[in-house]
Amino acid sequence: MADTLILWRPVGQRELDLVAQTGWTRFPPRLTGQPIFYPVLNEAYATKIAREWNTKDPASDYVGHVLRFAVEADYAQQFPAQRVGGTGIDELWIPAERLDEFNDHIVGKVELVASYRADSA
Repeated sequence: MADTLILWRPVGQRELDLVAQTGWTRFPPRLTGQPIFYPVLNEAYATKIAREWNTKDPASDYVGHVLRFAVEADYAQQFPAQRVGGTGIDELWIPAERLDEFNDHIVGKVELVASYRADSA
């Protein structure tokens, strides 16, 4: 089996529902105005986004979920980590037009590991 890289994705309710509709194997296409898909490199950063941003966002239905998934490491290396804040605030930036290809390199299922609601965040 190929080496994998574990990634995390904070999502709102709509994106979670779309991932579930794929059988937990793919992420949905980006919306207009969203040029990149950005999974994050650690659970703490994904949790921060889900708890502090998604739960305050009407477009997320005031819910934040944290997803964990594995992608083939050899494939993922072409997308260098982007530091978007301090230490531990790192993302991969996958161009929206390559998301289908990226999805093809997910190994196993996407897992829901945590959920936060505005009233419990």
